[in-house]
Amino acid sequence: MDTPNVGIPPQLARRMSMAEQYEYLRTRFTRRRALVTAGALAGGALVTGCTSSTGPANPATGQVPGSAVVPFGRHLAFGADPKTRMRISWQVPFAVRKPYVRIGPTPGDLSRRIEAELRPLRTPGLPGIRLDLDQYYVHAALDGLRPGTTYYYGVGHEGFDPASRAHRATLGTFRTAPATAPASFVFTAFGDQGVTPEALANDKVILGRNPAFHLHAGDICYADVTGHGEKSDSYDPTAWDLFLKQTETVARSVPWMVTTGNHDMEAWYSPNGYGGQSARWSLPDNGFDPQNTPGAYSFTYGNVGVVALDANDVSWEIPANLGHTDGRQTAWLDRRLAELRASDAIDFVVVFFHHCTYSTSTHASDGGVRDAWLPLFDKHQVDLVINGHNHVYERTDALRAGRVGRRVPVGASTDPTRDGTVYVTAGGAGKSLYSFPYGVKDSFEGKVADRESVKSYYWTKSQERHEDTVEWSRVRYTGFSFLSVEAEAGAPGAAPRLRVSALAQSGERIDYFEVRRG
Repeated sequence: MDTPNVGIPPQLARRMSMAEQYEYLRTRFTRRRALVTAGALAGGALVTGCTSSTGPANPATGQVPGSAVVPFGRHLAFGADPKTRMRISWQVPFAVRKPYVRIGPTPGDLSRRIEAELRPLRTPGLPGIRLDLDQYYVHAALDGLRPGTTYYYGVGHEGFDPASRAHRATLGTFRTAPATAPASFVFTAFGDQGVTPEALANDKVILGRNPAFHLHAGDICYADVTGHGEKSDSYDPTAWDLFLKQTETVARSVPWMVTTGNHDMEAWYSPNGYGGQSARWSLPDNGFDPQNTPGAYSFTYGNVGVVALDANDVSWEIPANLGHTDGRQTAWLDRRLAELRASDAIDFVVVFFHHCTYSTSTHASDGGVRDAWLPLFDKHQVDLVINGHNHVYERTDALRAGRVGRRVPVGASTDPTRDGTVYVTAGGAGKSLYSFPYGVKDSFEGKVADRESVKSYYWTKSQERHEDTVEWSRVRYTGFSFLSVEAEAGAPGAAPRLRVSALAQSGERIDYFEVRRG
């Protein structure tokens, strides 16, 4: 089947910001011919909606019985307070009437009913393809929940009741954050996932870790396969249907906390490129501008404060959205890190975003990220920074002011108050893998390659590569992998710690180290 491809001539796109590309597309592709389109996902009964291009979509319950419209692609996310707020999102193949969520303490008691919001999303095709695609995403905000409580839930709409015996198998569960810091808990992280067998295999291993939540550092599904932030980028929105179906195996029970990568900018939907993300995800709305920068937010779980950032705003490598927040994101980051550090309840601060602060692989390091945020990471003694972008696993020594504060080999311990911050590239989630510079070997647990320096580069503001020889590349692995972090509150008289591990797709450990403050 032909797929939508939203584009403009490359010679124009390279000179356009994301907002300028949006305006170009809206001017050119505002009138489309009606089309019926359908897609199928093996075993998932997935059908993509069909509508007229000249008017709003008709509700499915006006065309077919609501009972025939089966929800799919459920994915959870915390609200601003993980102890009392959860967001449940899903997709339907047609517009539906009166969507809702039922929740309760047991599968047989789903007495609480919460109305949901339908967010339609339309994508035009190129003139030669004449394909319009409508997708429908549904979101429910659950507030006033009890901390540390397991809830059962079901999603439905007029004609489809998840509490009925026929749909009992569609129920899911989630658990709110505890009221006080638990003795220990696990969270996982990666970036650059896509829709691949390797991505699905990683998801299954992650589920076995029983994480409290998962951090996705951007480049989520690769609907835009090019990721240059140009409208010569090809774009297939049906990739999102496949991705949400794939990820549902984990995300229906584990809050899937995403941020924005370069492949996630989609200019057709909004001037900032994030209209598609806002339609598909409900994320904490406590950032500096959740409407225009949904990938910047924060939350706390136990003794860990987490901050998500939109690195497209500061990237010198891919500048389509460079400066789109006019410095407001960086100012908010400074304030938020200060608040977390001032809290007696927070032991560790973890920051995650897409573009790499430190990496020697294909995209190398982004000088714009370093210029904007490194001083703040040092100032507030951030404990761990997690990136994607490069499709490898790479981990630095502890760094302060761009220099090695302490070597951190596999199995070592580091103290951010003294040594600096450890930076991890965890981009081996499932998309095709990258390599390290010529002659640089992998170096990981059980296969350590002694090497003190690696020739690499970083991106400058003029979009040029500045050659660099680095000494901070401590662990390297060119296989599919993810990060697993165990946070311990610490027994009386013992310091709290983060036990950070990297696991291969097989579940085998390839790296581990500890972060202990003070």
